[in-house]
Amino acid sequence: MLTFISPIPIGGPNVKCSKNSNPLRILSAHDFPDFLPKQIDKVKDLYARKMASRIERIPVNFSKGCVMSSCVKPKEQKEANPVVLLHGFDSTCLEWRYTLPLLEEAGLETWAVDVLGWGFSDLGRLPSCDVASKRDHLYQLWSTYIKRPMVLVGPSLGSAVAIDFSVHYPEAVDRLVLIDASVYAEGTGNLAKLPKALAYAAVYLLKSIPLRLYAASLFFNGLPLSTCIDWTNIGRLHCLLPWWEDATVNFMISGGYNVIDQIKHVKHKTLIIWGEDDQIIDYKLGVRLYCELQNATLRQIPKCGHIPHVQNPDVVSSTCTSRYVAHPICGNLTS
Repeated sequence: MLTFISPIPIGGPNVKCSKNSNPLRILSAHDFPDFLPKQIDKVKDLYARKMASRIERIPVNFSKGCVMSSCVKPKEQKEANPVVLLHGFDSTCLEWRYTLPLLEEAGLETWAVDVLGWGFSDLGRLPSCDVASKRDHLYQLWSTYIKRPMVLVGPSLGSAVAIDFSVHYPEAVDRLVLIDASVYAEGTGNLAKLPKALAYAAVYLLKSIPLRLYAASLFFNGLPLSTCIDWTNIGRLHCLLPWWEDATVNFMISGGYNVIDQIKHVKHKTLIIWGEDDQIIDYKLGVRLYCELQNATLRQIPKCGHIPHVQNPDVVSSTCTSRYVAHPICGNLTS
């Protein structure tokens, strides 16, 4: 069943504050972990600053060694299965700066984790950042710290990460939430065949401010220029880490995610959320994904672009707090 959800204004000042914390408290440079690039102090978005102050590194031992892995841990553990938030391609846990506080306010144990090769982990001794390594790293993080079936939330390419993970480790997943899912690309395509010099040139362009500003204009509708610039600075903050280029090239030439053949093997209940005005991925692919999954519900958000958890955090948090994703015959969410 296709369900329309009424939109709320774009995130930022319109996001509801938690009753138990003060996300609008002004933070100084001393409040941030020292492994974050110093440019974090220039970020104006108070929710991003608040969440950045909570990022920490935890040791994760996996097949490629031990990586001090960046994440935002829950404030407390709950009896119910936790929500684990992934992020999109070349992004970080800061994507969840507006939605994570709402999930916590709803009483959920919520993790926001950085996928290996992106985010703010310590990759000074760079491991392989291919799909198998990303999957193994996430599994070892889960088996070490989380240890219970999780509601795994994946936006954009994070949906491919979630599908790949759930097929290989079904016991670790309770259900899936896929947001504007990028799951029909056949990996990185011809980029995997680039000579390394050209691959590094492409990656250098990827972190450029003009390109990121243009991407932000596609992601969001009607965003003021000042906000667009600030959100661009948030989105490229991890690119300033010294190993970002190496990790991104490593992923690019490895071939990337191709989960097309895995979709039919997903057995978990799945909620698909899609922004009506997504300028990045055609909504028809959301319908295709709904049809190909065994047990899915599809919800479309009007007047919203490619990143609903930034643009419409109330909607995303309310769907994640629903206890069950119903069978498509039922056509709704049951609390």
